[in-house]
Amino acid sequence: MADVVGGFGFRTGSAAGIGVGPYTELTFDSDGDVDRATQGAVARMEATDVLVFAHGWNSDRSTAVRLYDRFFAPFPALVGPGVRLGYVGVVWPSMRFSDEPIPDFEAAGALAEPGYGCALDPLTRQALEGFWPGRRAELDRLAELLAEQPESAAAFIEFGALVRELAGVDAVQAVHAVAAPAVPAIFTDDVLEVCRVLSRALARAGAVAGSGAGAGAAAGGEGPGLTVGGSLGGLWGGAKELLRQATYYKMKKRAGVVGERGLGPVLAELAAGRPAMRFHLIGHSFGARVVSFSLRAVPDGARYVRSVTLLQGAFSHYAFADRLPHDKGRGGALRGLHRKVDGPVVACHSPHDSALKVFYPLASRMAGDSAGLLGFDERWGAIGHDGVQAVPGAPRLSLDTALREGVPAAGCVSVDAGSVVRRGGAPSGAHSDICHEELARVVVAAGRMGR
Repeated sequence: MADVVGGFGFRTGSAAGIGVGPYTELTFDSDGDVDRATQGAVARMEATDVLVFAHGWNSDRSTAVRLYDRFFAPFPALVGPGVRLGYVGVVWPSMRFSDEPIPDFEAAGALAEPGYGCALDPLTRQALEGFWPGRRAELDRLAELLAEQPESAAAFIEFGALVRELAGVDAVQAVHAVAAPAVPAIFTDDVLEVCRVLSRALARAGAVAGSGAGAGAAAGGEGPGLTVGGSLGGLWGGAKELLRQATYYKMKKRAGVVGERGLGPVLAELAAGRPAMRFHLIGHSFGARVVSFSLRAVPDGARYVRSVTLLQGAFSHYAFADRLPHDKGRGGALRGLHRKVDGPVVACHSPHDSALKVFYPLASRMAGDSAGLLGFDERWGAIGHDGVQAVPGAPRLSLDTALREGVPAAGCVSVDAGSVVRRGGAPSGAHSDICHEELARVVVAAGRMGR
C-alpha cells in the first residue's frame, strides 16, 4: 500500500521502474525523519557496496525514480567480480517546476505545454499547492498576476508581498532586514529592482522567450522592460523567477536538514548493523547538499562512507575549506568533513550549467551580501560550476583524465565534466544533464569498485 510523506508517494521496497537490483528507497519527510520500513529494506540488502543517490530540489518522486533508473543502468557492467552492488534512491520532499526540461529524459506529459510564458502551467501550479498547502488564495492571486502581466508598479508590490508571505517573511522582518540578516535581500529589496535583476539573469541564461527580454539583453545589453523607466510588463519573467527563488530558499534549508538529521544518522545506524557494508554517496544539485551534510553525522574514525560523488552540486565551492579566502577567520559550512570519507570527494562540474553559473551566485548574493544586488565576486560560486575551491592540494582533472588515470584515493578532487554535461534548455542549461556512463565510471573509480 502506498504511503505519502511530504507529498511523495512511495512503495516500501518496490523496485518498480528500476532496471537494476537490489533496489530500494530511503524516504524522508521535510524534518529529516526516515520511514523506518525503507530503512529496514536497506538493512536487509545482500550487497558489499551500496550506491546511495539523492535527487535534487527540482524533482518529484516520479522524476527521481526515472533519474535513478537511467543513472544506475551502466553500473552492473562496470564493477569488478568481487563487488555486489545494492542501489538506494533517497526520496525527500522537494518541488518540481515543470517548465524546466531534463535532456532526453522527460516522459510524455511531464513538461509544461508550450505557450505559458510567464504564466503558471497547471503542473507547476499543482506542485506549488503541495509545496505551500492551505495557501490556495495566495497562489490564485499570484497566478492571476502572472497571467495578466499588468504594467503597474502596484501589481509588482502586491506580487512581492504575496511571495514574502508564502516564504514566511513578514513585513516587519522585511523593513528591519538589517537587524535580521537571515532574511534574504531578494525579499527585502525593492521588488521592481529585484524583478529587473532576475529578468536580466533570465536573459543571460538564454530564457528570452516569455521573459520580456529582447535579443539585446540576451547578448549582454538591455532589452525592453529591463531599463529604468522601461515597460514594466517586461519584468514579469523576473517576477515568476522570484516565485521560483522563494521555493529555492526553502529547499536549500530542507536539503541540509534531511542530510544532517536524516540521511547521516540513518547511514550510521545501518553501518553499525552491517559493519562490512560500504556506502558510496551520490548527489545531484541540492541532493549533493543532502549527501554532503550527512557527513556531519559520521563518527570520528568511522570508515563506512567509501566515496562521495557530487553531480552539479548546488552549494558553495568553499564548503570544504578550512579558511575562506575572503574571511580567514571562518571556514566553509562543511570544513574538513571530506576527511570523514574513506576515499575521495569528487565534485563534477560544468561550465554549461546555467542554474549554477547564473542563478546560484545571484541567489547566494541576495541571501547575504550587504552590497545588495549589484556586483559579483568568487565568494558566491557553486561547487557544481567550478569545482572545489580553497582546499589546498585538491587536484583539478578533466573528465578524460579522470577516466583514463583514475581519481586520488582520498581528499577533494574536481572533475570538469563539461564534455558530457552540456545539454539543456533555459533557464537551467545543462544542470540536469547527468545521465551519462562517463559519470557512472567516475563513481566506480572514486569507490575503487572497477574491474
